[in-house]
Amino acid sequence: MPTVAELLEQGIRRLHTAGSETPRLDAEVLLAHILGIDRTGILAHPEAPVGDGLAAQYVKALDRRETGEPVAYVRGVKEFHSLAFATDARALIPRPETELLVDLAVAEVARRLLAAPRPIGIAPLRIVDVGTGGGAVIVTLAVLLDRLGMLGEVDLMATDADAAALDLARENAVGHGMGDRIRFELADLLPGELPGRWDLILANLPYVRTDAIAGLPPAAAFEPRQALDGGSDGLVTIGRLLDLLPDSLDREGIALIEIGADQADAMDVAVADRLRGWSCAIEPDLAGLPRVARVMPP
Repeated sequence: MPTVAELLEQGIRRLHTAGSETPRLDAEVLLAHILGIDRTGILAHPEAPVGDGLAAQYVKALDRRETGEPVAYVRGVKEFHSLAFATDARALIPRPETELLVDLAVAEVARRLLAAPRPIGIAPLRIVDVGTGGGAVIVTLAVLLDRLGMLGEVDLMATDADAAALDLARENAVGHGMGDRIRFELADLLPGELPGRWDLILANLPYVRTDAIAGLPPAAAFEPRQALDGGSDGLVTIGRLLDLLPDSLDREGIALIEIGADQADAMDVAVADRLRGWSCAIEPDLAGLPRVARVMPP
């Protein structure tokens, strides 16, 4: 019967040979997942024996990771904003940098709801997450607003053009107890028939330039290309959303759109060209890199 240390060494060796950039981390995360413990348990008890059945599952997980498949897909889960989301090939894996999009959305909702008492009977704030993918942004937003006691004052919708991705988003919403608090609609960007204008539009749309796709880490090859490929300049899909804003965003509303770290200037130009008189402020992420465009009407 192998020990934790023996299996870990086997995993590190195999993944190093396979070209993983983080062989030790990957091996530890996968083994911890198979054993149902966290990584500290792996490190604290290297001498612990592992049953043959679990050892065989670990070997299968290594087999998948050796091909370049992302750890998040092998595990079937990815942490985002301290929440666990189901992940598979139906949607893009949630990235840490996207957490800023959620933080800005929470701050904007709080600003509007706490700045002054809201009149009784006033309609809830209308928020839509465009291109929701696996639903990490909208579900996390719902969970955080619920913790703050604000969920009852917002109307949440998420859209995606891919039915399979939308199914995953629904599953994640149900998994976090938000299945009945978020409406999901199959749509290319915004819904075809708008029931009114949106107070807050959130979007993490594809923004990688087509010619840069081939240079992404190998794991990206397992993710849906349509969730990554933003066209020749990376802003094709984002540009289509910008064109919709005058007829869909409230005059006091805000669109928060994630962009690539090298797209701040291009985003400023796109807004200036497509939305005359509108403003565009770029919010940096924790690394100080441009990450979210705050687009507002005049």
